[in-house]
Amino acid sequence: MPDLDDLAASADPAAADGGVGIVVPQDFVHDKPFTFKSGQTLPGFTLRYETYGELNATRDNAILICHALSGDHHCAGRHKADDRKPGWWDNLIGPGKAVDTNRFFVICTNCLGGCSGSTGPSSLNPETGRSYGITFPFVTIHDMVRAQKLLMDHLGVLTLHAVIGGSMGGMQAMLWAILYPSFVRRLLAMATTAREGAQAIAFNEVGRQAIMQDPAWSQGNYPADGGPRVGLAIARMMAHITYLSDASMDRKFGRRKRADAANGDAYNFDIQFEVESYLRYQGQSFINRFDANSYLYITRALDQFDLAYAYGSLEAAFAPVQAETLVVGFTSDWLFPPEQNRNIALALLRAGKRACYTELATDLGHDSFLLESEDLYALVRGFLERSHETVVDFSI
Repeated sequence: MPDLDDLAASADPAAADGGVGIVVPQDFVHDKPFTFKSGQTLPGFTLRYETYGELNATRDNAILICHALSGDHHCAGRHKADDRKPGWWDNLIGPGKAVDTNRFFVICTNCLGGCSGSTGPSSLNPETGRSYGITFPFVTIHDMVRAQKLLMDHLGVLTLHAVIGGSMGGMQAMLWAILYPSFVRRLLAMATTAREGAQAIAFNEVGRQAIMQDPAWSQGNYPADGGPRVGLAIARMMAHITYLSDASMDRKFGRRKRADAANGDAYNFDIQFEVESYLRYQGQSFINRFDANSYLYITRALDQFDLAYAYGSLEAAFAPVQAETLVVGFTSDWLFPPEQNRNIALALLRAGKRACYTELATDLGHDSFLLESEDLYALVRGFLERSHETVVDFSI
């Protein structure tokens, strides 16, 4: 079991910008066989993670952050002083912020099957000396959560004060409360769903086909410095559209043309509109940090997530839950719309659980949970810091 001083060492508490400061990622190596829900087995695995704040003496002030499809373990702080961007949820996590690292010990891991330090398809298979590629075991949200629980045990966390996640992170958070009910005191799920609908599955399939139809995919056997870069960029461009909304895209780009195209020849297929340039930038930046096979595996894990099917009904799925739950939907989210989030809270209530639902009015789309919002910050802070005895009435 690690010392408390060791756990605090991964983040610099003195951050000039009011954040957690310089953060050093760590690796948890599980050196025993791990069997996936599919029945396939790995001889062991690694999870890369970051921590912020300090674990208290009673080891019960930990908060686990679960990332979305394209996220990773780096959700707050910076790896270097001159990093252009902080972690992906730095606006929410830090000293005095909604997830207050002066009070809580915050943990975020790169999920099993990922490509940012955790074991996934791009990792070396010790039996062959080559990357696993598509011989890697199929990953489910269930497998991701079980791997995270092994990390919590390694860190000596006795109870999670809360599990928080948006989108795919919300799926993980719900499974945490189902699989380890006595371990989780609070569950906060945002912009998520208890099962993907046909439209979301369809978008994922288009992305997978863009990758697999790229000749450089080579049936998943591509070199580390190569692969289906065109297909992965297209997959990211298409997916990114689903994370936004028509209103937010129109406000940000409208029909504005690039300066070099405004007075030029319109009868060609070069970039002309600002929104085209933005999407191509998103695609190109994504291929520099994400593995195509991981994209295939994780999107399939999303498709297979269906709590009602797995347990017989949503109410049966939530029967073990002991955590107090807050579900947050966003009005402009058309990937996992508000009604899908509301249905989670309703099923919890029908199962006799302590659950609230609130809906934030925003025109920022699915990604609303990642963007700056004082209303969201107030909700998160209030949910994490109030006592269990406090009664809160959110309309459903």
